[in-house]
Amino acid sequence: MNILHSRWGRPVAAVVTTGIRVGQKVAAPALQAGQFVAQKLPLEQLVRIGSEGQQASNRVVYDFFSGIGPELAHPGGSLPGANRWDEPCSPEHPVPVILVHGTAGGAQTNWGTYVPLLVDAGFSVFTLTYGSAKGSKWPISALGGMTTIEESAAEFGEFAEKVMAATGSDQVDVVGHSQGTIVPGYWAKFLGGEGRIRRYVSLAPLWQGTSTLTSVRPTVLRLQADYGLNPSSVIPCHALPQMMVGSKFMEKLNSGGSPYVPGIAYTNISTLHDELVRPYTSGQVPGGPEHDVTNIILQDGCGKDFSDHLGICGSPRAAAMVLNALEGHDVREVPCQVVAPFFGTPLLRRTGGLPDFIQPLAPTGVEGADGESGEPLVAQN
Repeated sequence: MNILHSRWGRPVAAVVTTGIRVGQKVAAPALQAGQFVAQKLPLEQLVRIGSEGQQASNRVVYDFFSGIGPELAHPGGSLPGANRWDEPCSPEHPVPVILVHGTAGGAQTNWGTYVPLLVDAGFSVFTLTYGSAKGSKWPISALGGMTTIEESAAEFGEFAEKVMAATGSDQVDVVGHSQGTIVPGYWAKFLGGEGRIRRYVSLAPLWQGTSTLTSVRPTVLRLQADYGLNPSSVIPCHALPQMMVGSKFMEKLNSGGSPYVPGIAYTNISTLHDELVRPYTSGQVPGGPEHDVTNIILQDGCGKDFSDHLGICGSPRAAAMVLNALEGHDVREVPCQVVAPFFGTPLLRRTGGLPDFIQPLAPTGVEGADGESGEPLVAQN
């Protein structure tokens, strides 16, 4: 039987998808006006990220949301420095790096910190928005990870092959966040990607799934039993139920005793404060004798980093760990400083410093510092 009951499921799905299409048409004039305004704003002052001037001065904004400004200014585009298809990898970093966003993330919105960080470190960086709702237009199209993980993994695989063909490399390195930690894994294990990933770094991974959504499972089962309706087939994000602990997808991903593939060097970076991957140890799965797995808890040795599921992508501590994992050895000192949840940095650091017009109102010593340790608001790498 189809996952949607012929009497109930299809009409509900039609209502949902029609609503999305109608909503996009109604909102189109406002969205166009918003894009026009965003393109005229001095975004380098609002969100200092991605500009050539920033790259030249090695400025990296540690903030999970620092990629939103560029997405508003250039919908569906790439952050400056990413996706340079015509430039070869450097001899020092001959393997390209693909950044794989999480649920509802995208090529720009998820990686405002990491594109300039890795470009400044000499890596060839590529980003994609995978799993967008079919037929959607911006801004819905900017929300990735909506389709099934199997579909997203196939899309990632096609992108990875394109990256390897463009760079002349026979492998890629991967940095994934949330759902983006399991999408490449499915490609590597089941869709022909074995041997094509060299180093695989995961932020807030959920190799064994999350229990956060399992409380709704009885309701889902009741709807299926009473009406033949599976809400997961109507809700726009089809990947969410697959990420639940005990789902058929998770059982398959972990078949054979683990989610890992021999020959890949895995680094899993989890945070104690992850509110979406529960338990956080879902991402700390040990490998077998044939696997190369390093498991790291962000707060080990540093209780001041309060990064949660989103904030881990802005954390300077996690970023240093990612760089070291991609290099294959420690090249950067891992800092320990107060990091706020949600953003991944103290709030004032979101703009790379205080805007000029509120500088006179700022407490003494706030400009260029986090107000506690005197550390720079914008990292100089």
